[in-house]
Amino acid sequence: MTTQEQISFLTRGCVDIVSKADLAKKLESGKTLKVKLGCDPTSADLHLGHSVALSLLRRFQDLGHKAVLVIGDFTAAIGDPSGRDSTRPVLGREQILQNAKTYTDQAFKVLDPAKTEIRFNSEWLEPFVSGKDLLQTLQKITVAQVLERDDFKKRMAAGNPISMLEVLYSLFQGQDSVALEADVELGGTDQIFNLLVGRQLQKNNGIEPQVALTVPLLVGLDGVKKMSKSYGNYVGLNDAPNDMFGKLMSIPDELMPMYYELLTDENMDEIKAMHPMAAKKKLAGILVTRFHNSQAAAEALAHFEQVFSKKEIPTDMPEFKPEPGAMLSAVLFAAGAAASKNKARGLIEQGAVRLKGERITQDGPLAFENGDVLQAGKRHFFKLIK
Repeated sequence: MTTQEQISFLTRGCVDIVSKADLAKKLESGKTLKVKLGCDPTSADLHLGHSVALSLLRRFQDLGHKAVLVIGDFTAAIGDPSGRDSTRPVLGREQILQNAKTYTDQAFKVLDPAKTEIRFNSEWLEPFVSGKDLLQTLQKITVAQVLERDDFKKRMAAGNPISMLEVLYSLFQGQDSVALEADVELGGTDQIFNLLVGRQLQKNNGIEPQVALTVPLLVGLDGVKKMSKSYGNYVGLNDAPNDMFGKLMSIPDELMPMYYELLTDENMDEIKAMHPMAAKKKLAGILVTRFHNSQAAAEALAHFEQVFSKKEIPTDMPEFKPEPGAMLSAVLFAAGAAASKNKARGLIEQGAVRLKGERITQDGPLAFENGDVLQAGKRHFFKLIK
């Protein structure tokens, strides 16, 4: 593969490339590049939005380069302000470490473990903060540079507070690149400022500056906001095959090109020529195979066609035993059909809940017979037992 072919392969779907000339130079050097991606363990689960950058990191691995996955156990205690309009809640050390335990298993659904190095940034940031290095580094970063950030400008204009720890966040992320002597750093488009700070800090320390590559923020299933667990518009990497397949089939047609370009290596001309339904089934099959296996993908397709295409009730639904006299919203929440009781009530009000095929539009104590089928939305079916 020529250098230009490698660059095309590695930068597919990328937004910022700083710079393409630097990337070409590093690739032509023939050395194994150290490619960095940071993840702050602010929750226990990763979703397809996270997998966009992970997939880019995997492309570097496929060309023989080394992935360095930085678990931000130090920076997660601060909170990355990138792209946010408010301060992110600070997590305790115990919660951070608990979340971090799940990250590697999920990341290895995309990455090659043999070509991946896992590092925790407290390793170098704790001594960095406690020594003189922090003060010396602060001398080289101006207040004007920090306040140029779009997210900070918006928050100040809205009268929302910005903590000094958040101001320092980009410096800490940049110091990760110094400590690792990263050749390339990946991130979402909201991370570009932090990545460029890493380049500058490397220059200040006599290190060849890293190439900064950013990828778009994947739009969620609602077709409006970025994919996020807090918005409820996500597909989790640990979602069960049927749930993953069903969620992907609900993607708005206009988002299909983005999902294919960012999550697969499929030929885009061929995808654009497909019928939207066929394209969705193909995408769902690709992703369920990647995060589970081909048999699970085939079974999920059969399940989808049985339940949704043919409007049949699945034969393998789980059983659930509600508490006597429990409210319908509480039952939906306890059964895992809704993320909260409030969201369960929302499903009820939208007419998305059925008992024995009859739509229920008001919350109240659930009255049922043994064996009745409770359906919530398009994906959740339960056989109720007493």
